[in-house]
Amino acid sequence: MKIPRPNFIQTKNDILAGMVASFVMVPEVVGFALVAGFNPIMGLWTAFILGLITALIGGKPGAVSGAAGSMAVVIVGLAISHGVGYVLWAGVFAGIFQILIGVFKLGKFIRFVPQPAIFGFVNGLAIVIAMSQLQFFKSEGAIIYILVGITMLIMFVLPKFTKAIPAGLVAIIGLGTLSYTLHLDTKLVSDLGNISGTLPHFSIPHVPLNWETLKIILPYSIILALVGLIESLLTLSVLDEIGGERGDGNKECIAQGIGNTTCGFFGAMSGCAMIGQSIINTASGGTTRLSSVTTSILIILFVVSIPGIIGEIPIGVLVGIMFMVSIKTFEWASLSRIKSMSKPDAFILIAVTLITIFADLAIAVIVGVIISALVFAYQQAKIKSSTKIEKDGTKIYELEGPLFFGSSSDFINDIFNVNTDPKNVIIDFSKTRVMDSSGIEAIDKITKKYLQAEKSVKLRHLSDDCKKALQISKKFCTYELDDPNYKVARDL
Repeated sequence: MKIPRPNFIQTKNDILAGMVASFVMVPEVVGFALVAGFNPIMGLWTAFILGLITALIGGKPGAVSGAAGSMAVVIVGLAISHGVGYVLWAGVFAGIFQILIGVFKLGKFIRFVPQPAIFGFVNGLAIVIAMSQLQFFKSEGAIIYILVGITMLIMFVLPKFTKAIPAGLVAIIGLGTLSYTLHLDTKLVSDLGNISGTLPHFSIPHVPLNWETLKIILPYSIILALVGLIESLLTLSVLDEIGGERGDGNKECIAQGIGNTTCGFFGAMSGCAMIGQSIINTASGGTTRLSSVTTSILIILFVVSIPGIIGEIPIGVLVGIMFMVSIKTFEWASLSRIKSMSKPDAFILIAVTLITIFADLAIAVIVGVIISALVFAYQQAKIKSSTKIEKDGTKIYELEGPLFFGSSSDFINDIFNVNTDPKNVIIDFSKTRVMDSSGIEAIDKITKKYLQAEKSVKLRHLSDDCKKALQISKKFCTYELDDPNYKVARDL
C-alpha cells in the first residue's frame, strides 16, 4: 500500500491562514461578548470550542466558527433579564435543536434560498462588516487611519508578488512590531478588554432545569438555532462559490449543534460560522480542516499563554484587514447583473441587502425566501384552457398549467361554462399537474357544479392519487384508464 506523501506547501498555507484568521477573530469575538454583556473570555472560549468541533466534523473544510454578532443580539435580552445561567441553558437546547435538524436532513432546505437573496445577504453583510469597524475610529488620531491605509495597501499589493505568506499576517506582524517599537499612540487589542484567562472547564449551568426555566429559554433556543444555522449554511454557500469541496449542510447542522451544546456546558456563548473570518481563512490559502483547526487552537493559546503579545496588536491593522474582507465579500458583479434581472429578483436583492444592514440577517433571508415564493406562485398561477367539440356533441376542456392554491380560483370561476355546456363534458388534465390539496378541492367543486346541473363529467388523465382524494359522486363522473403516475402534495 502506497502511503500518500504529505503536501507541505498546503500544510504551510493552512497554518499561516489559520494564524491570520485567529488574529482577526480575537477583537471580533471579544466585541460580540461585550455586546451581549458577557466577560470577553466567554467569546474567546466559544471561538475555541465551537471552532474546533466544527473544524473537525463540520460540513465545509476551511469554514471558521465562533461567537457571532447575530447570536449575541438574540441573547442579550435574556442575559439582562435572567442572567448568564439561562443563556447557557438556551445555548444547550439550541444545539440540540440544530442536531435534530441535521439528523432529519433539513439542512438541504438552504437550497430554497434564491440566488438574488444570497447576493443581497452577501452585499448587506459586506456593508455591515465595514460599518462595524467604524466604532474603532472614535476618539482616535491620524495614526489609526494611517495603519488602516497601510494594511489595505499591503493586502492589495503583496499578493501580486507572492502568496507564500498571507498578506494579512505580514501586516499584523510588521505593523504590530512597528507600533510596539515606536510606542505609537493608537488603540490596541488589549484596550477592548482583558483577554487573558484559563482553559474552559465543564460545569452545569447554575440554574435549575425545570418547567419554568424551559418556558423562558426555549423560545430563545429556537431562535438561536435557526439564526445560527441560517448564517452557517449561507456561509457554506458563499464558500462553495469561492471553490473547493462542496459543503454538506446537514453535516454542518450536526457539528454546529454539538459545538453549541458543548459550549453551554463549558461556560461559553452560542455561536455559528463566521463568514468574514471564513473568507479571510480561504483567501489566505486555508482550504482544509487544518486551517480552521489552527485558528481555534491559536485562540486558546492566546488566552492562556501570550495574551500580552496579542494585546499589543494595533486595532487599526485588524480594521484594515476587515475592510479588505468587506471589499472582497461584496458581490460586485451583482451591480451589473441587476440591470438585466427581472424586477422581482432585483427587488429581492435590494430588499435583502437593506434588511441585512438595518435589521437582522435571519429576518432578511426569511423575507427574501417569502418574497421569492410569492413571486414564483404569482408567476405560476396561470392555468389556461382550450376547448373542442366531438362529433357526438361532447365538449372537451384541455387544461394547461399547474393547478394549485394560486390558480384554483381561476380554475373554478373563469374557465368553465357550466350552464351553457352540453350534456357530456370531458376535462383533460394531460398538460396539467395537480400540485396540492387546493387543486383537488377545486376539481371537487367544479365537478359538483356539473353534477348539480345534471351533466356528465369525465376526468381524463387524472392520477390515482387525485382520484382517491376527490369526494365527488361517481354517478355521473368517471375516469379514464390512461392516467398519469404522480402524487399530489396534500396538507402543505
